[in-house]
Amino acid sequence: MGNNSNVEEIEVKNISVEDFAELDFSKVTLLDLREADEVLVAGIEGAINIPFSQISKKLSDVPMDLPVYVYCRTGDWSEEVAEILLERGYEVYNVAGGFKAYKEYIANRKPIEIDAKGLKCPGPIVKVADTIRNLADGQKVFVEATEDAFASDIAVWCQRTGNYLEKLEVKPDVIQATIEKRTKQSENVTALPDGKTFVVFSGDLDKTIAAFIMANGAAAMGREVTIFFTFWGLNILRKPNKIKTNKTFIEKIFGIMMPRGTKKLGLSRMNMGGAGAKMIRAVMKSKGVSSLEELIQNAIDHGVRLVACQMSMEIMGIKKEELIDGVELGGVATFLGSGEQSNMSLFI
Repeated sequence: MGNNSNVEEIEVKNISVEDFAELDFSKVTLLDLREADEVLVAGIEGAINIPFSQISKKLSDVPMDLPVYVYCRTGDWSEEVAEILLERGYEVYNVAGGFKAYKEYIANRKPIEIDAKGLKCPGPIVKVADTIRNLADGQKVFVEATEDAFASDIAVWCQRTGNYLEKLEVKPDVIQATIEKRTKQSENVTALPDGKTFVVFSGDLDKTIAAFIMANGAAAMGREVTIFFTFWGLNILRKPNKIKTNKTFIEKIFGIMMPRGTKKLGLSRMNMGGAGAKMIRAVMKSKGVSSLEELIQNAIDHGVRLVACQMSMEIMGIKKEELIDGVELGGVATFLGSGEQSNMSLFI
């Protein structure tokens, strides 16, 4: 009588493309067995690519610390590789149907709807970017906006980020766009430095609003953004409340004469003793435009780098303790280093 009944068979677990699409890919290891040229055309961001023909030599490159999800073009080769990994102690799953089935499922999935109606620049683009950032390649979003500039903005945004603008309709009362996420389509994305650097020299409210609108827009396009504040621009970064610091007499006088924080900034034209600034803020609120304070916080939340010129701080008598959270100190080398990684630098 044989002993086969005592031998436990190793069976690979399969996962459907529907369940696979719901995974948080940042918490698992993805192993793509397709050829490199196939992955370049369409793939999943963050996946390890080891072509099936090379797997015997590079199997040790697959980490064991996270569950491994294996896929090939149609699911045949991946099942074999999954069995080998299972025998070696991996927690492993085979994606049934492979990448072809996954891509078809994603393409036919109902688009995620984004309501950007009533939002003002850069609100619609930021909302699209925040939504599409966490989606899988091939997944679509359907967005509606009412700001006329959105028609131009979304077309440029898609071109510069590599996402695909499938459909754009400009109707009398709404602009509708359908966008497919593509992170592997790089033919329209420049390989040159594409960061943005802004030097904010002015402490005027209107100029500061313009700077942060552009900064938020650039961040929504996935660009590295640095805003370098110097001289009068440093007042934008001051906390609104008085901070106790050791200052010389001249530094104290400077501190009294300069505006403390964004709420005290005046307009470059028609300020009218501060009345103009209040009017502009009221109009912004009535039109649904984010306040300067909201724009600044949004920029920080999206990784915009705020740098205060330390030399200017010393001249103006501004101490580090007086600056809002999220600001770093830097000098001319910091600015030049950022500028060299940018294809656009603006002096405001």
